[in-house]
Amino acid sequence: MKFRSACSLWATGLLLLTLTACGGSSDDGFAYPSKEGAALPFSTLQTLGNADRTAIRNGGFGSAMAPHPTLAGHFYALTDRGPNADPLAGTLPGGKFFPTPGFTPHIGLFKLDDKGQATLVRTVALKDPKGRSITGLPNSAFGSTGEVAYNLDGSKVTLDPDGSGAPGFDESGLDPEGLVALPDGSFWVSDEYGPHMVHFDASGKEIGRINPFAADPRNRAGRMLPPELARRWPNRGMEGLAITPDGKTLVGIMQSNLYNPTSAIGSINLTRIVTVHLETGARAQYLYKQDAAGLANSDIVALSATTFLVIERDTKFFGRDTGTVRKNLYKIDIAKATNVDALTSPLNDASIVRDPAAGLLVGGKTLEQVAKDGGTDNNFAAGWAALAEAGIQPVAKTLVYDAVKEMSYPHDKMEGLWVIDANRVGILNDDDFAIEPDGKGGVRQKVLGNGKVDANTLYVVRLAAPLY
Repeated sequence: MKFRSACSLWATGLLLLTLTACGGSSDDGFAYPSKEGAALPFSTLQTLGNADRTAIRNGGFGSAMAPHPTLAGHFYALTDRGPNADPLAGTLPGGKFFPTPGFTPHIGLFKLDDKGQATLVRTVALKDPKGRSITGLPNSAFGSTGEVAYNLDGSKVTLDPDGSGAPGFDESGLDPEGLVALPDGSFWVSDEYGPHMVHFDASGKEIGRINPFAADPRNRAGRMLPPELARRWPNRGMEGLAITPDGKTLVGIMQSNLYNPTSAIGSINLTRIVTVHLETGARAQYLYKQDAAGLANSDIVALSATTFLVIERDTKFFGRDTGTVRKNLYKIDIAKATNVDALTSPLNDASIVRDPAAGLLVGGKTLEQVAKDGGTDNNFAAGWAALAEAGIQPVAKTLVYDAVKEMSYPHDKMEGLWVIDANRVGILNDDDFAIEPDGKGGVRQKVLGNGKVDANTLYVVRLAAPLY
């Protein structure tokens, strides 16, 4: 690997790997945060009239992060669809509370100062192809999750942001979770609805889209995600997005297993990685074996054409929840993994069928069914053995950082990842706008195990061994 200078861009400049020589000294005008981390700034979006006067924070920058392609000490962070919460089970079937339904997902550009604190430089509001601000409300057609938007008082949301005549829905609405920042100022964002990969120009206006829906006219001809990805578990769609160093291939990782063929599959420890070549549309898929069922992959960063750094986590708080708490970084390699995409997989066995909606079938079963039917243990070992017998190998993975062990990571949702150099990584949490369900049909302040209100916080950690 060759760098042109201490602060040069790796390969074609799409992944900024800042060397030790150009990070954190007073000569550069910025420093990385201390071990306590740097909280991102926020304002109060709304204060509720409930018992604890819950403050909904206008921050929420934690769903993903990406370094600025040219400015050292600067990084982008992404919000999701906005403040939301689940109602009490059974009270509003398919319902989701949206306290501020008009919220527009946006990207924030942050700058580190010479004390390691982060300041907000500017925001980029996301817009549809007509230049209208989008919302985080659910899609009604392409990307529908079956969710229905409600106000906190139990009434349905009547906002119709896209003028479609379907109140409470937004066909351009996104629940953003993955972010790529390109040198030309544009962005790629992945989301949990479609899942969609959406290209935005520097002003935040949509200029392209890739999703699993062949009938969606917004897809560029020959550019489509595998149809089976539309069977994502609602609210666990394409959680991470990266681009290879040559700038030609998008790489997305699903948060959890697909409901493939139906939600009866439940929770298993198999999820998928998809690659899409931007010039040709050629794609591939690979399986990722999580450490246990129900975990989440929250972000992905390309280290090379075949190696990546990913987050694998649970939804527990260290110091607040009991049992094992997982917040890990893994280096993965797809080089020897099996391409399981129905269109491009080299697998050629009599037991393998290519289904247009479910993808590859082995012995008449989806890959998720093979994994689950192989056993009921937490890791579904027999199921993975059955996949191996069919010639299917997952990506190789190596643990590089255990945030609970190393730093008692206090947040539930580790979601943003920034590879600073071979030895240092930035991690950022999603604070959910500082709210969470209160267990009584409303929301309350989201508080950590240490008693502090959750806040988007950037930590920079040093790895025990170099990434490359």
